[in-house]
Amino acid sequence: MKFTRVTVDPNKMGGVPCIRGLRIPVATVVGMIADGMTETEILTAYPDLQADDLAEALRYAAEAVRERELPLTTT
Repeated sequence: MKFTRVTVDPNKMGGVPCIRGLRIPVATVVGMIADGMTETEILTAYPDLQADDLAEALRYAAEAVRERELPLTTT
C-alpha cells in the first residue's frame, strides 16, 4: 500500500508520521476522529488539512496496526 499524503522526515517532529510534511501527526488526526470530531470540525480546526488527508490517516493507522501485535488486556 502506498501513502502519498503521509510523510516521515527525521528533521520534522522527530520522524513521527505526519500529513503532507505538515507538522500535524497522523496520530493527532486519528485521535480526533476517534474522539468523535466530524470531518468539518477537524478541517476547521486545521485549515491546512484536506478531506483526503483524513482518509489516508485512517488507512495508514489501519496498516500500522496490521503490521504488529499490540498488547491487549482481556477481561
